[in-house]
Amino acid sequence: MPTRPDPAIAAPPLSADAALRRELYFFGLYRMLEASLLALMVFSPVGAWIGVAERSRLGQATTVFYLVASVLLLGWAQRQRALRAQVMVATLIDITVATLAIHALPLASPGIALMLLFNIGAAALLLPLRYGLGGAALAALAMIGELVWTSLHGNESAISFAERIMFSVSFLAIAMLTYLLGRQMRASQALAERRGLELADLAEINELIIRRMRNGVVVVDGEGRLRLANEAALQLLGEAGEGERNLAVAAPELARRLAKWREDGQNDDTPLRLGAESEVLPRFARLLANSDAVLVFLDDTSMVSRRAESMTLATLGRFSASLAHEIRNPLAAISYATQLLEESRDIVDGDRRLLEIVGQQCARTNGIVESVLGIARRERANPEHVDLVAWVRRFIDDYQQMLPPESGTVHATHATAAIPALVDPRHLQQVCTVLLQNALHYGRLPSDPARVTLVVHSLGGKPAIDVVDRGPGIPEALRPRLFRPFYTTSEHGTGLGLYIARELCVANEATLDHVPVPGGGSCFRVILPAPHALLRA
Repeated sequence: MPTRPDPAIAAPPLSADAALRRELYFFGLYRMLEASLLALMVFSPVGAWIGVAERSRLGQATTVFYLVASVLLLGWAQRQRALRAQVMVATLIDITVATLAIHALPLASPGIALMLLFNIGAAALLLPLRYGLGGAALAALAMIGELVWTSLHGNESAISFAERIMFSVSFLAIAMLTYLLGRQMRASQALAERRGLELADLAEINELIIRRMRNGVVVVDGEGRLRLANEAALQLLGEAGEGERNLAVAAPELARRLAKWREDGQNDDTPLRLGAESEVLPRFARLLANSDAVLVFLDDTSMVSRRAESMTLATLGRFSASLAHEIRNPLAAISYATQLLEESRDIVDGDRRLLEIVGQQCARTNGIVESVLGIARRERANPEHVDLVAWVRRFIDDYQQMLPPESGTVHATHATAAIPALVDPRHLQQVCTVLLQNALHYGRLPSDPARVTLVVHSLGGKPAIDVVDRGPGIPEALRPRLFRPFYTTSEHGTGLGLYIARELCVANEATLDHVPVPGGGSCFRVILPAPHALLRA
């Protein structure tokens, strides 16, 4: 199953500015059509069907000007600035050209006035109300002014005064109506943008919920191809399902049960073994009423045993916490008595050495008690979206403020500027603190200070942190016991640091492992879950 191809992404809805630019572009194309029709009437024999222009030179000059202006306005519409100014300038040119064309071509004046009516309506669609009505009023004044100018020169107009009044009223009415239509369209556009953002948020939430599900979720189409699988399903399918599309190849027994369920609709309650260790109980559900796609839930039967184990560990944790509280009281009394004896002048040097040993062992036992209480009090993980690179840099800056210069140096490296991750920042800080303290303490050569590097990178699409030191390394015989509780090679350690760090990683669905370093030194790698781990085919 292809686990990481790019999903098909639907085109997002246009923003308000993008929609306005698109409408302005089509308005410019319509203006070029008007200029072309005007040129056809003036410069071609088609004009003879309408009538000879009374003022041919004025008509020709107006047509050439309108052709050039329409091309320039169309080019201006491609830019993303001053959209309102573009509409206002274009409307002013339309009114001027229409007035001159009516004066030059009186027989074509009704058609020119009708084309101007559309221009006024389109401008009011894109402008606020006061500008739209202002353009309509200016067009009405231009129509009446042209009539007055023609009458003063003793010429007759093809459009009477009553018709011009009706055109003027039509300009104002169409401006008002298109403005209301534009306002409704803009409100619908804004509502669509809000709904799109809400749907994107819901999709993100659904993806996070499905990814965090303990049960495996697989979508299989009618041809038996895997269309979607979450992390739990991929882990249950094992290596056979890695990169495989066909369910019959990835899990033949599961494909057989699916085919049987499609025939009789009955679920088989017998556990099914997938991979080397996974044992699941598959459940099938049709995705849609008229669809062949099937939603397959893979219930890990080992979850029951793990829950029983968790209950046992929880009981032991409560018992350990209670026992630790009981130990702390006499331990504090022993430590206090030891301090009082150390202040006595009657203690000989040999006995004083014994008191020092008692004090050291009291401190060590108290450290173990504190660690046990920390395990018992551990809270559930609350994962958050974090930028791993920025978080590691802040962590190192805070840690270096408390780091003595002789302890060594700590720095971070990263391949990219930002690596998103999903983790509980408090748990990650505890894990990194344990690993960094171990690296500074154990990862140094006798003659050199410790040099620790936190490497932030992506491994197989998942964010990871490597804590690398240049010390003597860890012998191969000791590596299997690194994460066992109470195992330590230091007489002052408790042996619970790495154990608690791994438990915190497990709580965050992360992994903590020791990685051999060929050039010497040690490397502890934390691999975190990716923020978008819902895998699509």
